[in-house]
Amino acid sequence: MTRIAFIGLGNMGGPMAANLARAGHDVHVFDLVQAAIDAAVAAGATAAGSAHEAVADAEVVISMLPASRHVEGLYLGDDGILPRIAEGALLIDSSTIAPASARKVAEAAAARGLAMLDAPVSGGVAGATAGTLTFIVGGDAAALERARPYLQAMGRNVFHVGGNGAGQVAKLCNNMALGVIMAVTGEAIALGVANGLDPKVLSDMMAVSTGRSWATEVCNPWPGVIETAPATRGYTGGFGNDLMLKDLGLAVEAAMQSGTPVPLGELARNLYAMNSKAGNGGLDFSSVVRLVAPKA
Repeated sequence: MTRIAFIGLGNMGGPMAANLARAGHDVHVFDLVQAAIDAAVAAGATAAGSAHEAVADAEVVISMLPASRHVEGLYLGDDGILPRIAEGALLIDSSTIAPASARKVAEAAAARGLAMLDAPVSGGVAGATAGTLTFIVGGDAAALERARPYLQAMGRNVFHVGGNGAGQVAKLCNNMALGVIMAVTGEAIALGVANGLDPKVLSDMMAVSTGRSWATEVCNPWPGVIETAPATRGYTGGFGNDLMLKDLGLAVEAAMQSGTPVPLGELARNLYAMNSKAGNGGLDFSSVVRLVAPKA
């Protein structure tokens, strides 16, 4: 049994912490939302009164936060946790943040003699709950081997893509593709419905044809096509539109820094920005279909 500090218990972090507790680890959790802490405690974790309290004597520290500023603030802020983490602890940040921020925090950790991995995830809330996430890892290979038992308690696939920051780059590449695919899948289904097609029949056909994707099979953007998809629940409970917008912004920023053209990525970012401005920022990102089919 390993003592683990888990900070950030949102839609993804909460189930991840619960799976670590179910695997038999001593998980100490903290979040700014008390209800999230209560849910984790109900799943077998131990509540901490602060991030500082959570990391006390922790052998592993895992964070799952919304954005770069939150991660940098947690570890490097005036009251950050980095100086309070025990020697020899392993740090894993599973947030999706700017690669430069991941490198900055990892370098500060290294200066203290601590190994840190950036390990953003793919698989959505369903994957976090089921423990089937994919971890996209940047950092030292030896640190990854230390982390593997904990990652495997929360996920099914682990990819080592390079040094610190590389996990974030790979995650942004994946999410840029996902954002584009979801938007065009919604447009295609809306086109079919406007021309008299049944959205489920059309989606089922696409799911076994060359238009096949995660958007057709798992998170279909049309209500009623897939019972478990956010679209069927009024676009609630999934990966938020504004989180996709954030990731696309980071992807475009990375593209600008490397001089890489991403015209479809930039277009997708604009589409999700429009969807946010239309009042759908807190809904699942598949709600982008409402830009072309307002009644969906």
